[in-house]
Amino acid sequence: MRALDAVGHALAVAGSMTWQITWSLILGFTLSAIVQAVIRRQTITRLLGSDKPRAIALATGLGAASSSCSYAAVALARALFRRGANFTAAMAFEIASTNLVIELGIILALLLSWQFTLAEFVGGPIMIILMAVAFRLFVRARLIDAARQQADKGLAGSMEGHAAMDMSIKSSGGFWHRLGSRDGYTSVSHIFVMEWAAVLRDIVGGLLIAGAIAAWVPDSFWQSLFLTGHPLAAKLWGPLIGPVISMLSFVCSIGNVPLAAVLWNGGISFGGVIAFIFADLIIIPILVIYRKYYGTRMMLTLLGIFYATMVAGGYIVEFLFGGLGLIPTERTAKVTDTGIQWNYTTVLNIIFLLLAAALLVRFFRSGGGPMLKMMDGNPDSQDHQHAHAGPAGHEHDHAGAPPGGAMRPAQQGGPT
Repeated sequence: MRALDAVGHALAVAGSMTWQITWSLILGFTLSAIVQAVIRRQTITRLLGSDKPRAIALATGLGAASSSCSYAAVALARALFRRGANFTAAMAFEIASTNLVIELGIILALLLSWQFTLAEFVGGPIMIILMAVAFRLFVRARLIDAARQQADKGLAGSMEGHAAMDMSIKSSGGFWHRLGSRDGYTSVSHIFVMEWAAVLRDIVGGLLIAGAIAAWVPDSFWQSLFLTGHPLAAKLWGPLIGPVISMLSFVCSIGNVPLAAVLWNGGISFGGVIAFIFADLIIIPILVIYRKYYGTRMMLTLLGIFYATMVAGGYIVEFLFGGLGLIPTERTAKVTDTGIQWNYTTVLNIIFLLLAAALLVRFFRSGGGPMLKMMDGNPDSQDHQHAHAGPAGHEHDHAGAPPGGAMRPAQQGGPT
């Protein structure tokens, strides 16, 4: 009976957090889908041809506008690299597309506080700058050449099919004309549903893990682990241990945020929370994918540079926000089982669930259903080399594929 009560408590906490963030997830993914609908993959690849500051800045901005789950972001970064994008720029794009996205910022504000949202959008570019500098100083051209040779083998990782799909609007005209068209509605609905399908596993997993940890792990354990009795040591330790916990949690992308809220209530430092969230790109399953994509040496290089820059970014955020007096003094992240109440959250959830339903109906009516079966496929296979056209005549080309034709061969020997 006690075990059932414990499970019920954990599920209640997870359910409460789910209800708190539902509307924000739908809003974030809708806005992201609108942006992605008007930005074409060919444009992104063309702009990421070097590791100069302008290209890195563009990669960061385009990545933030091209929201993806971590697995899809990693697959898309390889696709861009194979088509000629600079490796460092592709990594900047990858980081931004998981850590600088609208929905992540909204959920951080809801579950933690606005200070964490600000810290994420300050710390993310800092981490990208540090990463770019580290690659320029320590990564040699021969290692990138070897990574390109491995990437061109086309070994499948995860969410390959999703990353290969270019679902942007193909019709011409201005922004509002294209967005308000029938094709625009179809494109937004397809991107919205596919993004949800890509991250649903992580979101559900993150909420369940966070609920279980909040319900079952005593505060004394976290206080001991995070050295809460020693303020300076806690600030120094938090960014070091945060990414390690993230690596071992096997949860990435937005699914990290509920667990981050639990860790914050447990006593981890402010910078430790930010470093923990950054580390969605070095969880163990993704490290295995890096090894397939780029080889063992590059996988270890990415692990070392990403970890070091995540820790450094956490330290900078910790002491910068501490100096400005922006670190919250209360540890009151929303991880309780308060249940559903008639308040603004419920009203917003109803409104945005209706919006999600409308997009979901459009997705299936416009022929989007078969795309779900292709999400985890190999983009180099014959099944993924065609353009998908729904009944409305709206085409979705796989990355690098001309409408109605086969995928172009990957570019060789692009800028490094």
